[in-house]
Amino acid sequence: MFPPPPASFHGRVPPPQTTDHPVPMPAPHVPVLVHPVWAWSFHQEAARLRHFAEGARYVAVNVHYPGLVHHPGKDQDALTDEKLYAILKSNVDALKPLQVGIAVCNRDGKSEAWEFNLRDFRRYSDPHDANSLAYLAGRGLDVDTLANHGVDAWSLGAMLLSYSGLIAPWRGLSWVTYTGAYHVAYLLKIVTGGCPLPNDLAGFVGAVRHFLGDQVYDVAGMAADCPKLPVGLERIAAHLGFHPPWNSPRLAAAAGVRALQVFRSLEDGELRGKVSRYRGLLQGLHH
Repeated sequence: MFPPPPASFHGRVPPPQTTDHPVPMPAPHVPVLVHPVWAWSFHQEAARLRHFAEGARYVAVNVHYPGLVHHPGKDQDALTDEKLYAILKSNVDALKPLQVGIAVCNRDGKSEAWEFNLRDFRRYSDPHDANSLAYLAGRGLDVDTLANHGVDAWSLGAMLLSYSGLIAPWRGLSWVTYTGAYHVAYLLKIVTGGCPLPNDLAGFVGAVRHFLGDQVYDVAGMAADCPKLPVGLERIAAHLGFHPPWNSPRLAAAAGVRALQVFRSLEDGELRGKVSRYRGLLQGLHH
């Protein structure tokens, strides 16, 4: 299906030496390029991603999905983490993702992003929340175009798992998301070929570590501890001076780019490198 990966991906490679060689911050005024990926460009863009990922240090993920069909109720704060996970599992197991954004920053501080448009969802037969689809349509996502021209989720999962070089926890990559419980859960569903999520929260945490490693961060929790920042990912990125991504500024890859930019800015700025306390804490799942 794909040409063979480079030799460095056949075995375990040492994690990047970030202490001796810090990753330079990108210039906020330079927009990050987004590569929209459709069925006809999938193999070309997979090869481009794999090549760029050889120097990866940070990866961000954002998934657009058709809303929720199982809801936590009004008093979500009163639910235990296990109950929140049970609701998340019910939704992710039942629904089909629409779009996956992957943003990568390499050790030279350069970033690029890929927006994988998925074809599996059918609006007239698959469960969804109509308001969520309407919201995404307002941002430019057309689910009928996805169905006609997108990539199937199984092929995307196989590429990410065995070819991209990103699903390699021994590399020490930092994975970043924003309000990320559902984004990470859908990524797990995709890379496991559509398998149901683990039965309990401990199993989910173990699966995240198995596929992504232990450097997983949710920018929303980090930003909440910085009182000068506004609420909302786009507002935070704009406040910090970052320009919208180029080529697809309002969909899944753009959210991944912004999460990555905000993480890097907070890590090097207000949080002064002290981000370990946020490791593994995903909003929407952990109180």
